[in-house]
Amino acid sequence: MSSLAAAEPDVTTFTSTVKRIDDRDVVLDETYFYPEGGGQPADRGLLGGTEVVDVQSVDGEIRHTLADGPTVAVGDSITGHIDPDFRTYCKRAHTASHALYGATRRICEDIDYGGFDIGAESVRLDLETSTTIDDDRLIELERLVNRVVWDSLSVTWDERPREETLADDTVATTTIDAIANQETIRVVEIDGWDTAVCGGTHVSNTSEIGPVTVLGRSNPGEGLTRIEFAVGPTAIERRAQTHAVTRRASAALDVPPTELDAAVDRILDERDTLSDRVDDLEEQVISARLSDLEDATVSHDGRTWLAGSVPSTDANALAEFAGQLADQAADVVALVGAEGTYLAVASSCAIAAADVVDNATATFGGGGGGDARVAQAGGLDADPEAVVDFLRAGAQLDA
Repeated sequence: MSSLAAAEPDVTTFTSTVKRIDDRDVVLDETYFYPEGGGQPADRGLLGGTEVVDVQSVDGEIRHTLADGPTVAVGDSITGHIDPDFRTYCKRAHTASHALYGATRRICEDIDYGGFDIGAESVRLDLETSTTIDDDRLIELERLVNRVVWDSLSVTWDERPREETLADDTVATTTIDAIANQETIRVVEIDGWDTAVCGGTHVSNTSEIGPVTVLGRSNPGEGLTRIEFAVGPTAIERRAQTHAVTRRASAALDVPPTELDAAVDRILDERDTLSDRVDDLEEQVISARLSDLEDATVSHDGRTWLAGSVPSTDANALAEFAGQLADQAADVVALVGAEGTYLAVASSCAIAAADVVDNATATFGGGGGGDARVAQAGGLDADPEAVVDFLRAGAQLDA
């Protein structure tokens, strides 16, 4: 016995006869409750006034699991009430997935069905395709789906001969196992847009779907692209949020929303230009400071030490400068960032830069690492000059 839900999805109240009871599981002689399957969740509702917590198709029969034991007996008549709001949501979401799949067949190559699932807040559609679905294609998919909604296309379903259906390349098919041993196959068609094998519940016209909002994409497995979308309140809320953000950005940049992309490109170019200028100026300032420091080297056991603070918060830049100076100005070069939290040490002699860093962090905190040639540290808790004084004293190392 199969559910009548797919054939008559608008029926939400019905009366049937109890065929079998097994603890909290009830089997009826016929039912309009949709059992979980094909990516669609089970219907919610009441059976004989008791909440239905699950509906499953098991061994050819539909089992309704109740929250409490049933108060009826085998042979009794019982009334079922299906949650109309949840049924409507599932009909809209399922039909939207067909509209979306039809859209992907128009903009993607080698498209094939990979999976589907209706969640409480969003719906996912998995695809197998050699086409990269980037942001531009996501936007186009959303545009196409909502145009299908606006065009108010009829949605129909019927049973078709198995072999004829599987041989029709225009019909999107689910896994063959799901329709094995069936002489006829149920096919759902959006007029002129999409035709697919499907056993779920659907609306009778695409206008009933309402707004569809594409939420994003991901890659859940080898060769799969997952598109996540929403219908109903979630779709409306996400669209409102996006519109609000767009309006705020438009106001902040003093450009119309349609010119935001050009404004962002311009700002990014300006940022990159300013960043390059700042880097150049910082390098000039540091170089000037290092010229002063070169005349202030100290000697310990025949090794020259150059230690000082420079106006930089870039540990990597400090390490690069220290490495250059270690070959030119001193045997050991130790540079402290302007705020005293960063340290870079370079050595061109037997004194290991990593040992100098270890001694500094043992005294001032923080952490770091490196090798005999170059080492770095961050998180020092000290005034820059205190660290410099420590380093100029030879970092308490034996030469």
